[in-house]
Amino acid sequence: MLWLMPPSRILSSSVATVLGVGKIKPASGTWGTLAAVPLALLIMPLPFLHMLICLVLFFVAVWASHEHSIFLNQKDPSEIVIDEYLGYLITMVWLPLSWKTILLGFVLFRLLDIFKPSLIGWIDKKSKGGFGIVADDVIAGIIANIFMQVIVTYYS
Repeated sequence: MLWLMPPSRILSSSVATVLGVGKIKPASGTWGTLAAVPLALLIMPLPFLHMLICLVLFFVAVWASHEHSIFLNQKDPSEIVIDEYLGYLITMVWLPLSWKTILLGFVLFRLLDIFKPSLIGWIDKKSKGGFGIVADDVIAGIIANIFMQVIVTYYS
C-alpha cells in the first residue's frame, strides 16, 4: 500500500518511524533510541555539526510527527520514534566519545523518557500535535545531557 501514498506522506512516515524502526515491537522507543547511536558516534567528535543536526532535526521531527499522527489518527503513536532518536542525540551533545558515555547516555535518556519525571511529564501532558510528541523527548535529552555533563566533569 506504500506505493498508493502521496510522496509527502511516505516521507513523513519514513522520518517519523525512522525508516520503519518504530514498527519494531516491543519497546519501539528503545529501538528508536538505539537507531540514533550510529549517528551519535559519527557526530560526537564534531560538536557544532552535532548541534546543527539536532536543531534541524527538531523541526523535521515536529513536522513528521504531526503528519504521521494525523495519518494514524492518534495523539502520540508508539511507532513514532523520531522523538527518541532526537532526544538521544541531544543527550550526547558536547560529551566525549567513549563506550561509557554512549551506554550511560542511552540508559539515562531512556529512564527519563519512560518515567517522565516533573517537567518532562508536564510537557508531555500539556503539549499537542507534532510539537507535543517531540517536546518531552527534547526536554528529557536536555536534562540527561546536564546529568551527563556533571557525571563526566566530576566522575571521569
